[in-house]
Amino acid sequence: MDLAKQAKIVDSIHDTLHDFVGQRLKVRANMGRSKIVESEGVLMQVHPQLFILEVDRKRGRTARQSYQYVDVLTGMVELSQNGEPLFEPFVPENPLADTSTAVDEREEETVLS
Repeated sequence: MDLAKQAKIVDSIHDTLHDFVGQRLKVRANMGRSKIVESEGVLMQVHPQLFILEVDRKRGRTARQSYQYVDVLTGMVELSQNGEPLFEPFVPENPLADTSTAVDEREEETVLS
């Protein structure tokens, strides 16, 4: 996926989340080393590079968590509302399927040269 396409997707994620400000969302974040954090909270703000959720904690406390749109693009952060995902996966499940297209394009380029 080229950078221009990624930038357009990040912009569309930002625009979509802007419509959800003030609504409850569920976030599932892959923190690495097999650690997955799931929490639920209210989308408070959207900024050019990140968005902020106010999540529920124990005993009525809240905490703010921020995530980048790029993390949604790569699938490291998944957002849902009422059990329905807000975004479909942007990166294909099978990475070989994406590289085979690139190989075919390179072969066409060499034939044309």
